[in-house]
Amino acid sequence: MMGDWGGGWGWGMGFGWIFMILFWALILLGIVTLAKWVLTAASGSSGKRPLEILKERYARGEITRDQYEQMRRDLDS
Repeated sequence: MMGDWGGGWGWGMGFGWIFMILFWALILLGIVTLAKWVLTAASGSSGKRPLEILKERYARGEITRDQYEQMRRDLDS
C-alpha cells in the first residue's frame, strides 16, 4: 500500500523544488557578491579621501589653482 506519502503535491516534499531554487539562487548570489568584492579590491581602490585625491591632482598639475580652490570649497560644504 502506498498511502498518502508517495508522490503527491502535499505539504511534505511537494514544495521541495522551491527550496532547491532558493538554495541555488543564494549560492549564485554569494558567488556574484564575492566576485564583485574581489574585483573591487583588486582594482587599486586604496580608499583615499577626496581631499587627498584633490591634493594629488593639483600636485601633478592636472588642475589649476583656481580649480583646486573651488573643488576644495565644494568638498568642505
